[in-house]
Amino acid sequence: MSSGPLAVALVAFVVLMFGIGFRARARIRTLEDYLVAGRKLSWPLASATLFATWFGAGTMLAATDEARSEGLRAAALEPIGPGVCLVLAGLFFAARLWRMKLLTLPDFYRRRFGVRAEIVSSVIMVPGYFGWIAAQFVALAGILEVFWQVPVHHGIWLVAAVGTAYTLLGGMWSVTMTDAAQFVLMIAGLVVLAATVLVELGADAGLAAGWARLVAATPPEHLVLVPTESAAELVGWLSVLAIGALGNIPGQDLAQRIFAARSERAATTACCVAGVFYVLFGMVPVTTGLAANVLGIDGAFGTLPALAATVMTPVVAIVFVLGIVSTVMSTIESAILAPSSVLSNNLLVKLLPHANPLALGRLAILAVAGASLAMSYAGASAYELLETAYAIGMVALFVPLARGLTERGDEAAALGAMTVGTALWGAHLAFGWDAFGGPALGLDAVPQELAATFCAWIAYEGIARRRRFARVVRAPAPLPTVRQ
Repeated sequence: MSSGPLAVALVAFVVLMFGIGFRARARIRTLEDYLVAGRKLSWPLASATLFATWFGAGTMLAATDEARSEGLRAAALEPIGPGVCLVLAGLFFAARLWRMKLLTLPDFYRRRFGVRAEIVSSVIMVPGYFGWIAAQFVALAGILEVFWQVPVHHGIWLVAAVGTAYTLLGGMWSVTMTDAAQFVLMIAGLVVLAATVLVELGADAGLAAGWARLVAATPPEHLVLVPTESAAELVGWLSVLAIGALGNIPGQDLAQRIFAARSERAATTACCVAGVFYVLFGMVPVTTGLAANVLGIDGAFGTLPALAATVMTPVVAIVFVLGIVSTVMSTIESAILAPSSVLSNNLLVKLLPHANPLALGRLAILAVAGASLAMSYAGASAYELLETAYAIGMVALFVPLARGLTERGDEAAALGAMTVGTALWGAHLAFGWDAFGGPALGLDAVPQELAATFCAWIAYEGIARRRRFARVVRAPAPLPTVRQ
């Protein structure tokens, strides 16, 4: 397949997205416009930007490769975990967070727990995005290598430059408007992908025959979604699901879209609709990973790009590749904007209180993009980078967020939970231990991410109860009643 028409289509796509971004700049007048789109998003628009933000390299590329080697059970991290996360956020978090009229999620920690909790949560949250952004850089650079023979190390720089430029244009308004356009291309790409694969499998017999062949030719163990052969496998699967479902809730990218909705009902509806769409459409590329085995596709440079290059006609391939590029680029924009909003609004502004807030925001975008670019050369796969990014939010920030929504928070308890969760997770990551306690404890069935989150909860409750008890003990006894 000639790369010429694809190149022309890609350039036209990039120009169109920049045009949309420039138009969005006219809407930016205040910091609220830049960070949360003036709180004016309807639920369809908020739902589209949520879906487009999260439906990135993890779902379209990395998890597809994992599903090809591990089977459907690999769908726990992508797409099932994030889909469950969006629904949980809509049912239990969105309305309460929207009513607080925040700009960033660390603003919540400041209101509930104090300034120190705001700073610590920001310091934890911002680096947690670097792996997610790096995964997008790596995945899209792989696309450039397959179709245009651009070396990956050059492709990463190119992807980072274009994605950063997008984000700099108009903040949340720019991201939202380009997400809406890219959402249409994503859905078109997924429909083309599903139809092409089933037609190829079914030969001249139709889509139903293709599905029947896929089920018949796939090894039974690869069709198992939830492994129940042993307790260790089940707990491990549930741990990966929990990382995706809970680790994403205390994330600025999700909170930013909740804050940007025009009403609490719009915020709730957007999360739930996006979550359902995420799981439904996310299973398309995952199932395609299984189909690639049946078709004998060489996935050395990624399953989906190889599939497009092998079985798709030039016109169909153009639609599909633009769908992939749209998917990853929308995630890059949003993933860069989220931590840069926290960096500028909750950290840099304290160091430079007299600086222009919009200038700080753009400076933060450059800093986040640069750090993510460096991490993309670390050598880890996109799937590993994603899992790392998801886990930090769960182990450090989920417990204070959940407790802070239900009661007036205790600053020492929140700081204790953040410290304990981060320290345990970081120690296991440094030593390369997947099980809690490593070889010394021999708890292979206890994933360290779940254990670290549980320890963070124990730390929060223990400190909070001890301080409440201390306050009761120090309270002065009531004066005796004097009888007249």
